[in-house]
Amino acid sequence: MVATLPTRVSHDQRFLFRDADWEMYEGLLHLLGDRPIRLTYDRGVLEIITLSFRHEKLSGLIDKLLDALADELNLDKQSGGSTTFRRQDLDRGLEPDECYYFENAELVRAKDEIDLTIDPPPDLAVEVDISCSSLNRLGIYAAIKVPEVWRYDGANLAILQLEADGEYHERPASRHFPSFPIHRLPEFLKLAGAMSETQLLRRFREWVRQELGSKS
Repeated sequence: MVATLPTRVSHDQRFLFRDADWEMYEGLLHLLGDRPIRLTYDRGVLEIITLSFRHEKLSGLIDKLLDALADELNLDKQSGGSTTFRRQDLDRGLEPDECYYFENAELVRAKDEIDLTIDPPPDLAVEVDISCSSLNRLGIYAAIKVPEVWRYDGANLAILQLEADGEYHERPASRHFPSFPIHRLPEFLKLAGAMSETQLLRRFREWVRQELGSKS
């Protein structure tokens, strides 16, 4: 059965396929390529979400803010974007909205593809969760051992860290920016409709420098 996806999307749309096997999941990944569509596969259940302009705007802005922050902090990182991370032995796979390597940046910098059977998962994944998934994406992140996930719901940012019990727990600070008030990022994301990205990023950098100056 072939489904035709809508050409105009004003909000994230979800398609859920039950009894989907791994071959179907792999085939759809190949067929869809780099289109703004997110596939999540969890042990026989396949979800397809078409991504709205708002979703992509917020995701892209978070990426730019993190780029600026890492630059101001002189922090080494490797961006992974929305790379598909999948493990056939776990029968699970997904794409984050954005992801980054910090501690493991050097290990993946020269790679063109990531194989989770030999390569580390990203150190940080970002979820723009303005349209909740029907699947337990955090469970998939935990299964592939992503140590930290940021979840932004359009208003609030939750910093979730994988603990020894195999579950994510909300924490007040990021492992990657331990002394920086990451919880204030939504203040800048809410400015997206009021000014250009260039103006917003300039204001963000000014704030970062003020924060760093107050701690020196």
